Amino acid sequence: MNTLTTKPLALALAFSLTFAAPAPANTTENKGFEIAARSDRTDIGFGASRVELQMILRNAAGQESTRTLKIATLEKPDESVGDKSLVLFDTPRDIEGTALLSHAKILDPDDQWLYLPALKRVKRISSANKSGPFVGSEFAFEDFTSLELNKFEYSYAGTEEIDGLTHDVIERLPRYENSGYSKQITWVDQEVFQIRKVEFYDRRGDLLKVLELADYRQYDNGVWRAHRLSMKNLQTNKETDLVYQDYAFDVKLSIKDFVKGRLSRLR
Repeated sequence: MNTLTTKPLALALAFSLTFAAPAPANTTENKGFEIAARSDRTDIGFGASRVELQMILRNAAGQESTRTLKIATLEKPDESVGDKSLVLFDTPRDIEGTALLSHAKILDPDDQWLYLPALKRVKRISSANKSGPFVGSEFAFEDFTSLELNKFEYSYAGTEEIDGLTHDVIERLPRYENSGYSKQITWVDQEVFQIRKVEFYDRRGDLLKVLELADYRQYDNGVWRAHRLSMKNLQTNKETDLVYQDYAFDVKLSIKDFVKGRLSRLR
């Protein structure tokens, strides 16, 4: 599914089984993969999208600061590659123009570049540093690209009822190198098949963060998007909320809008 681009950073997902890795023989793993794939297939065919949102940072004392930003996403052509996304900050002034360009891969290292206007410099994010915090938020660089179905191995862990909805509980283990997470646990509702909660465990196996996804809306193209993502770091008690406005789909975007050379010219 969609940790972010609804999808964290609301970043968009598109999955089919055409290029999916063969489902494992184990029944528990098969069921986990099938539930994850069903959720992701609700997101096929959005083409390209734009959305404006707020990022609300909350420290351990409860003090808040707010940023405004935009996210553009170009749907991948097939399962052999990932989506392309561009995050651009509008406010406050000290980070205005800061941009993150991401080319998601499957098992190869994702390509990510961060533009820092104060330095007038484009910085490539190395695969070893993707677990670091994105512009001081509780979302990591990794959270913006670790959305593709085949980046994980899955196992089914049962069902659980939360807020009147029955959820399938799925454990997923990163297959790609240099993940900051040893595992993730996801809760997928059985009503509209969307992820409602994700637990992230650090490399030592301790619970690090919890992401809750709320205010889901279905658009005319059939695609679902969560309009509020709340990430809480349980080890620092810091939180980051992403609050999305309405999405615009089938917007005029092309591969040329997602190249490194454009970062320094964005406004």
